[in-house]
Amino acid sequence: MNLRFLLQSSENKPRRLVLFLLGLITTLTIAVTAAYFKSAIGQTPNPILSVDVTADRHSISPDIYGMNDYALDPALAKELRIPVERWGANHTSRYNWLVDSSNAGDDFFFVGGGDNKNPVPGDSIDKIVKTNRNNGSKSIVTIPIIGYVNKLSIWNCGFRVSKYGPQEKTNPYIFPEGDKCGNGKRPDGTLITDNNRLDVSITSNPEFQKAWVQHLVKTHGTAESGGAEIYQMDNEPSGWGNTHRDVHPEQTSYEELRDRTYKYASMVKATDPTAKVLGPSDFGWIVYADSLVKGDREKHGGVWFARWYLQQMRAYEQQKGVRILDYFDEHYYPVVDDLCVANCPAGDAKTQSARLRSTRSLWDPTYTDESWIGKSNPPLTIIPRFREWVKQDYPGTKVAITEYNWGGLESINGALTQADILGIFGQEQLDLATLWGPPKSSEPGSYAFRTYLNYDGKGGKYGDTWVRSHSTDRGQLSIYGSQRTNDGALTLVIINKTSKKLTSNLSLKGFNPAAKAQFYTYSEANLGAIVRQDDLAVSAAGFKATYPANSITLVAIPKEKA
Repeated sequence: MNLRFLLQSSENKPRRLVLFLLGLITTLTIAVTAAYFKSAIGQTPNPILSVDVTADRHSISPDIYGMNDYALDPALAKELRIPVERWGANHTSRYNWLVDSSNAGDDFFFVGGGDNKNPVPGDSIDKIVKTNRNNGSKSIVTIPIIGYVNKLSIWNCGFRVSKYGPQEKTNPYIFPEGDKCGNGKRPDGTLITDNNRLDVSITSNPEFQKAWVQHLVKTHGTAESGGAEIYQMDNEPSGWGNTHRDVHPEQTSYEELRDRTYKYASMVKATDPTAKVLGPSDFGWIVYADSLVKGDREKHGGVWFARWYLQQMRAYEQQKGVRILDYFDEHYYPVVDDLCVANCPAGDAKTQSARLRSTRSLWDPTYTDESWIGKSNPPLTIIPRFREWVKQDYPGTKVAITEYNWGGLESINGALTQADILGIFGQEQLDLATLWGPPKSSEPGSYAFRTYLNYDGKGGKYGDTWVRSHSTDRGQLSIYGSQRTNDGALTLVIINKTSKKLTSNLSLKGFNPAAKAQFYTYSEANLGAIVRQDDLAVSAAGFKATYPANSITLVAIPKEKA
């Protein structure tokens, strides 16, 4: 149509009509064009999934589904038979087994002891190890190597106001004897540095801790007979100069950590040769790279602190003929600039989206970490990086992460993230992991663990052998495939991270399935249960399925009977 002719002609059509028609035609053109582009390029196609049971096969360690003892729901530990339970954290650095008490350090006004006037040596840890054994859980026990432990079983503190004067902050509770406990900082914020390290502590050495390991062996048996299986060499030693500065104000150097590990780890191995040792269990990226002692890395040829530690443990074995480090362990918490993700509630939509994305820091070489770390470093790829360090610096050492937390475990967002993390641990061949701050039995985060450990309420488990599994868009729909040894079933965990249901085709290779698969979902439709849906039709070529918005799905596909 010649629009110029219509607009200029006024003999047969009023000008107003011409303008109306022109506007209508323009509107329709824009609408049709927008619809075309929306359908053609504006919508992201649903991801396509694929599984090849013959490829990339490797064992999945059962110990990746562990939890820390701190705040662990006993009902959840018993139900799921958590494979590993860790007794660790800042206070364990100062545990005195003879008086069965510890010191919180800077976490809580350097307060130690309690109200136990008749302590039983080692009692609280003995109860943990016994409970773990009854639940079928391995125990990780932290051995203090800092050189000082708590003195008394009754309340005491490192910076009494009566002795060291007014302080920036004081414990709101008044004790002992009406005194107040301060945070070790003067009102102007400067540190109190002239305190007596023996105010609330006594010195400790390998012989002192040897007596405790002997007690654990006598009480519970050796590691191979069901006693404490793994001993951790203290907790976050590079943080001693802050958390426990009342007894260790110095920053921990390369040599100090090596020498203390040599002494205490060799003591553990001599006392119980069947036990495993885990370290250095430090707190994050900054101390993977260097100690907090100025110029320390330069003094060691630019070698990263964590790698030097591995090299020194290898040197010990080469010199002495004894392996004193079985697990290379570090703690890892995600950092996202300006957002609270780790150890935080679910948060707003921006935080929840970042939480789901940030699991990529564990494995993805194309992901740039959204923090100060990512601004100056290549992709983190935490687990492959650790495994490569071990391969180069101390082959045969296993890899562990004994503290991690992505937050939001009270929400479906946290549950999706946690399920993704557990799948990644299996994919990347991590050997051991223990979640810090476990969810309550009733919280969504617990259902992420149930998906892998008890999806049907009858002990149904995700498989123990990884198989190749791929999604064309893991940001929308991730998949983790495995095969069970006991019955040969193929089990798939599929996580829909979006707010819409997704229908996807899955291609299957190298597996002869039965005609029907079990199909379980956990979603916002019912946050109190993993719900079994109608069985899913499966062929040797695969299947098509719909995954609810914000959901975790477990598909269990039996092998075709011969």
